Amino acid sequence: MNIQSAFSAGLQGYQRAADGVTEASVNISRQHLNRVANQSDTAPEVNPDRFVDAGRKTATDGLVQLKQGELQARANVNSIRTAGDMLGTLIDIRV
Repeated sequence: MNIQSAFSAGLQGYQRAADGVTEASVNISRQHLNRVANQSDTAPEVNPDRFVDAGRKTATDGLVQLKQGELQARANVNSIRTAGDMLGTLIDIRV
């Protein structure tokens, strides 16, 4: 396996995990905003086309998605760290 591809795969996976965490946190906050909007007369401005409809997801779904994102990010950081260690070993330098 090419070390550069290990770095790229780790970085790409980390970015996907960060995107998933962002989406989950926005969906959780949208649920709160929707609850507040239902209790008041003025509705908060939320772009409904940007993220998955929070009405179909529960807070538990969002929390599970947040935890999955955390675990994915950790796994990809470990992948990047291992690729760096391999590169350091190959050129006999520790980075």
